[in-house]
Amino acid sequence: MEEKDMICIVCPLGCKLKVTKSDISQTGYAVEGNKCFRGVDYGIKEMTNPTRALTTTVVISDASVKRLPVRTSGTIPKPLIKQAMVLINKVEVKAPIKVGEVIIKNILDTGVDIIASRSMCQNSEHEDLLKACFLQG
Repeated sequence: MEEKDMICIVCPLGCKLKVTKSDISQTGYAVEGNKCFRGVDYGIKEMTNPTRALTTTVVISDASVKRLPVRTSGTIPKPLIKQAMVLINKVEVKAPIKVGEVIIKNILDTGVDIIASRSMCQNSEHEDLLKACFLQG
């Protein structure tokens, strides 16, 4: 019988779940230990198709810093994270960038985009231009 112990990460409670393959359950799995309904969904998803949100950085040129924080617009299958990182690590963007701007569209045909997590202005020697850029973004 397939069985797995895990910690639920959906809410702050961090329930200790026991997920067991079950022929009598409509979902095919029995979940124990959850204190909220989301734990059941999480446990089953972890057994059938685990996904994760991905946060990382890409190289940015013409900015005051060298890396731009980015994230997925949704979750991607856990087995694709390494492949996604290979693609993301090849990307270099140029400032200015606005928060939410798509950096990579539909990464690995998942339907999920890699988007900027913050706005970043072009590098400027003029402090008043930098302030104006951040007030707009």
